[in-house]
Parts: sequence; structure tokens; C-alpha cells
Amino acid sequence: MNHLILRNLCAVSFSVFCSCLVWGNTPPGDFDEMWHGFDPRSDPLETEILKEWEEDNVVLKVIRYRIGEFKGQKSFMAGIYGYPKGQERLPGLLQIHGGGQYAHSNAVQTNAKRGYATLSIAWAGRISAPGYTVSPREVKLFWEGKKDDPKYRITTDWGALDAYHAPSRYGKDAFTSLPVEDWTLDPVRSPRNSSWFLVALAGRRGLTFLEQQPQVDGSKLGVYGHSMGGKLTVLITGADDRVKAAAPSCGGISDRYTDDDLHFATVSDPPSLKRIAVPIVFLSPSNDFHGRINDLETAVHEIKSKDWRVSCSPHHNHQDTPEFEGLTQVWFDRYLKSKHPVPSTPEAQLEVRSGQLPRLVVNADRAREIQKVEVYFTQQGILQERGEAKDDSANTKHRFWKFVKPAKSVLQNQWVATLPIFDVGRPLWAFANVFYRTDEKITGAGYYYGTYQTENFVLTSLLQTIPAEQLRKSGTVANPPSNHKIEDFSGEWKKDWFSYNQKKWGLRTNKLHEPIWAAPSPQSRISLEVRSDIANKMVLWVDGHGVELTLSGSGIWQRFSFPPTALKNSEGTGLTDWIGIKELRLDDTEKLKVPRGSSTKALKVGAPWQGPPPAFRNLCWIE
Repeated sequence: MNHLILRNLCAVSFSVFCSCLVWGNTPPGDFDEMWHGFDPRSDPLETEILKEWEEDNVVLKVIRYRIGEFKGQKSFMAGIYGYPKGQERLPGLLQIHGGGQYAHSNAVQTNAKRGYATLSIAWAGRISAPGYTVSPREVKLFWEGKKDDPKYRITTDWGALDAYHAPSRYGKDAFTSLPVEDWTLDPVRSPRNSSWFLVALAGRRGLTFLEQQPQVDGSKLGVYGHSMGGKLTVLITGADDRVKAAAPSCGGISDRYTDDDLHFATVSDPPSLKRIAVPIVFLSPSNDFHGRINDLETAVHEIKSKDWRVSCSPHHNHQDTPEFEGLTQVWFDRYLKSKHPVPSTPEAQLEVRSGQLPRLVVNADRAREIQKVEVYFTQQGILQERGEAKDDSANTKHRFWKFVKPAKSVLQNQWVATLPIFDVGRPLWAFANVFYRTDEKITGAGYYYGTYQTENFVLTSLLQTIPAEQLRKSGTVANPPSNHKIEDFSGEWKKDWFSYNQKKWGLRTNKLHEPIWAAPSPQSRISLEVRSDIANKMVLWVDGHGVELTLSGSGIWQRFSFPPTALKNSEGTGLTDWIGIKELRLDDTEKLKVPRGSSTKALKVGAPWQGPPPAFRNLCWIE
């Protein structure tokens, strides 16, 4: 009976966000009950313009709109809205920042240049726009009402509640739990006390803002976001049928392991995913800690959408390069502008046979021009069940993926990669990336708002896995390296390495985390030969500890070798040994690690590079 009373009263009073639970003790128990009675269009928006300007024929505005009324106090969401000047009936995009990030004018600006109206919401209060910056410092000034401070800016106001993040207003947030506090909505433990719910609700009000703008075609709305914004993209898309296309990156698939039944039934990812029936693309780097690649297959089987794709960059964690980020723009162009179809998801299948190396057979759609096909495998995959501890950092962030160049099959659309696995006693995970040419050069704002350009995009197969026991029983064979050489720098060696900055030559790899390339003893020396045309300095860096290499120039090969103790952190303390190391970097400059609790400032070593990039050979261990 309490349940019925709760639902009926919520339908009446949800728009003003009086806590319905004062009339009953039963909180919403599932996704539908959590949203029951909420109409995102019912309340007036009370929009205010805080700043307006034009930039390169794009109109931009810092605005606020009313979210709702919580516990008798109004709440307002700030954001940046923009569109190409003089245009109407445009598709509209809701852009959602991640943890620690900002609503950003560059996302709005670059989308406008491509024919979209965009609202970038500042759910945590932070804003980055010319002449209107709201950093955590300005957020605190706003909380404290210090209007006389020259840096004071009006921003998001959660009123009686606290859905801020990094920092939260009252010292803790409600993203990882369902607390009952003065600053939460309901007086009992409830999913409506979750900040995920509140920000998703504010995002749905953002869709209302978009559909009411004269520049926007309200029947063509898309949502995208990164990290926490990726999860919020899934929450909003699952709750609001006004969304016609979605593109979450690094989030929205892996919040499924909690042992909190109420969180799991309401604000975790599966309840939202199971309600999504619109075109959706998941951008999930292979080593992302927040949206794990091994959860993608489960996620795409949960959704109702027939049109879905995934894109997984190898080695990356929570960042991407343009050919992967650009798929978001390709996706919205297809489903909000009816541009050229996106090729279907590559099909991949692992084959194991007695006495032979495993193979990954890939079938790719030629609906667009294929640039290349790449295959990656790892033997460091760990599966997880609900209620278990999360994957550790080594597994999620630093598993090593070995590149394999597949051979073109006699079949028109097929490629075959032979996988030189290291050990038949470990599981095998593999995926294929298919690179396609775009219709035109794409310019966009990346996950962290830097401007990028690309003429390619990447579609990824679903991850294929074989458990260790099945691999062992199959009779398949392994082909591990036979010496202490880590890298010979020949052929396509860079595929086993990665970088987030394509303007520099510096590279990094997780190769040393793979047991096959581990140091033969804790005190082995790491050796590298380098050649530079001009005198320079560079850095060999391992897990926050580094050593400078002084290069004489003149194209002469120089050999360096170091014990672990030669690699120092910011305090000058060397690595004790090589046990458990994860990431190796070679670059012109690097910052060294500051030990936890230390007052030492981060030390930057090396020097800006002069001249052509260096050449390397013979990276190896020496006993």
C-alpha cells in the first residue's frame, strides 16, 4: 500500500521535488519507479543568459536553466550553448563532461562549425569559456556568495542538494553510495539520493532546453559524454525517448559489480542499458579503468538497439587519439543528419587447433573504403563477477596488448591473424580494429576538449575470449620470445607502444608488465642504444621514476644501461627493483613521481627536443 501511495503522490509533486517519501517508507526499488511521475517538460526553464558573444560566425552563450525545486529551493544548471549564426532546425547535442572536467566552449564551437547546436552542461559547476572561467576556486566563491571578489561567477546552483563533484559542497558526494543527509533529496535510503540520478535529471531538463530553442530541431537530439559523462549519457538515453543517438566514451558499461542491490537495480548501468533502443556507439579504450573492454559484449547484448558499434583503441586508458574520437562525429552525422551509412561491426572469431598457434578470423564490411585491419591480443585478461573486488590497476590499466598484422584471405572481406601467444596456461583475449576513410576531414573537440582533425575512423569487433583451461585442452601451442630482448625496433614495432600526443616522438608501452618481458632478476640492468643527429637529452622512465640520457649527437650510436636504483623519483629515491613494474616511457621530457605524503614538488627532467626524432635499437635486459 505504501508503494502505491508513494507512486501516486510522486506523480503529483515530483515537479517541485517535495520528498514524496514523507508519506511512505518505501523508496523507489527499480529504474521505472525511480523516474515515475517525472515530466522533464512540465516546469518552466526560467533561462537566463550570463554572457553572450560571437566567434567565427558561431553564436555562444553562457546560460542557466531551472532544473527543478528541491526541498523548497530552486536549482539551476549552468552551461554553454551555441550554434552557427543564422541557422535553424539544426540537430541538437547535449555534451556532458566527466569527473574533474568542465563545460567547455570548444566542444560547442567545433560542433557548430559542423552544423550542430550544442549545450555543454556544467553539472559540477565548472565552466571554460572566453572571459567566463569557473574553476573549483570560483565554484567555492559562488557557494560562499562572495560577489565582491573580481573572480566571482554565477554557475550551477544545486540549492538544498549537493550533486557537485571534485569538490563536493559538503565534503562527500553521493555518486558511490546512497546516503541520507540534509543535502540529499529523500529522508530514507533512496536512489533519488544518488547524484547520478540528480545529474541525469538535470540532463533531461537540458534536452528540454534544446528542443525549445528556435535553432534546434527537437526531433533530432543526441547525447554524448566522457567518463562520468559517458555513464550519464547511458542514464539519460535509457530514461528519455527524445534522445535519437548516443555516444558514451569510457563509461556507461562497467557499473555492474556493486553488491548494493538498490544501486544495482536503479542507477547502475544495466537498468539503463536494457531500455536503450536508439543508435548508440561505445568508445572504450582497451585499458580503460572506467569502461572496461570485457564488459562491452554484455552491454551490447543488454541494449535493445539494432544499430550499435564499438571502438577500442589499443593500450589506451581514459584517453584516445583522433581516429577513435572521430567516430562520435561520424555517428551523429549518420543518425541525426542522415549522412552515409556506418559499416557494420567487424565480425571476429578465435580458432584454436591442436599443434597450431591460435588464429583470429576477421570479416569486415566494405561499405566504405578500408584503410587497414589490425589485430591485438593479450593474455592478462581477468573476468569479474558481481560482488567481487574490482580489477586491480595492473589488470585494467596496464595489460599488454600484442599487435599482429593479419593476412588478407582469399575471401574478399576476410583477414586472418596468427597469434603468437606466450603461454597456453593463461586466458586469451583478442579483438580486431578496422580503419575506414571518412567522407571529409573531421574537426572536433576531444575528450578533454583539445581540437583534433582526422580523416579516418575505427570500428572494433567484440572482444573474443578463450579461458585458460579451454586453451590448454585444445592442444594449441605457444611461441614465447626466447631471449631477454624487449624491443628490436624493427617493422611495425610502434604498434606495441602508444602515445596520446601525436605531435611528439615520445612513446610508452606496457610491455614490461607482461611476464614474458619481465626482468630476469630484480637487479638486472635495462639497456638501450640511441642515436641522435643533434646533441640532446631524453628520459627513460618507468612507473614515475626516470633517468636522463645525454646524447652527443653526430649520428653516433650510444649505449646506456641502468640498474633499477638509477631511476629516481622527485625525491631522488631510486626504484628498489624491477618487480611489478608496469609502464615504460621514452621521451624528451617527463615528470617524476612525487611519493604520497611528500612535500616535494614534481620534478621535470630532460629537455625540449631539437632536430629529427632519435633512433633506437636493442632494448633489452642484461644480467
